[in-house]
Amino acid sequence: MKRIHLHLMSDSTGETLEMIAKAALAQFENVDVVRHFWPMVRSRQHLDRIVPEMTSNPGLVLYTLVNADTRQRLEEHCRHLALPAVPVLDQVTEALEVALGQEAHGRPGRQHLMDDAYFRRVEAIQFTIAHDDGIGHEEWEEADILLAGVSRSSKTPTSIYLANRGYKVANIPLVVESPPPPALYQLKHPMVVGLTSSPDRLVQIRRNRLLTLNQQARTAYVDGERVKAEVAFARRLFAENGWPVIDVTRRSIEETAAAIIKLLGEHEREQPGRFEGVKPI
Repeated sequence: MKRIHLHLMSDSTGETLEMIAKAALAQFENVDVVRHFWPMVRSRQHLDRIVPEMTSNPGLVLYTLVNADTRQRLEEHCRHLALPAVPVLDQVTEALEVALGQEAHGRPGRQHLMDDAYFRRVEAIQFTIAHDDGIGHEEWEEADILLAGVSRSSKTPTSIYLANRGYKVANIPLVVESPPPPALYQLKHPMVVGLTSSPDRLVQIRRNRLLTLNQQARTAYVDGERVKAEVAFARRLFAENGWPVIDVTRRSIEETAAAIIKLLGEHEREQPGRFEGVKPI
């Protein structure tokens, strides 16, 4: 297995850099990556304090530094240490400068300013947490998206991920013995999306869940035939109401969220103004 030291250096929180590195690393297998994370690097002095660690653990340097002086200092260190250094946002920024006909503002952490988008995301997260697992159905009309599915079909983690993108999300577990509240069928603003999964996968996830809770794994909750009936019940409900369905069996949370955002865009084009003001962050 190949081992690599990866130095991630940012003049802000480093969140963007981490996401880029994670996405790129997902393309490789059998690699042992040792991450060295250096956020809020905004001075030559701070940078110089990091150099001994880079010297001891040579590897690839990825950075998002907008201050010209700090960037130059880092590049000098990397040349001296013979370390490859990649400014990961430069090509994108340059392309945008050409397309927009203006120069980029070289301000560290600009994407994290507490603007309207920031407060919208905070509001979305608060709403989503307060409307998890079928809670607060009286306020579902305020949601942008409502996720429905049987237990352990990734409703909650997908909801939280979408909330971090600025969407207000509610979700409801579908239980054969307990019909959803009538409010579910009367919604006008939220886009309702059904999440489903293969029964075998659900049984596996549920068993693991019970084991982590030190509970008996021989219950109806993990009975194969019972789970098949639950999935069939949910699919009938989705079909009867014309709700789009996403099979999460082989999807990551990020992939499921991306599919939902795409559906939201399609609905907006079909019904202009329905989701006005709802934009991903």
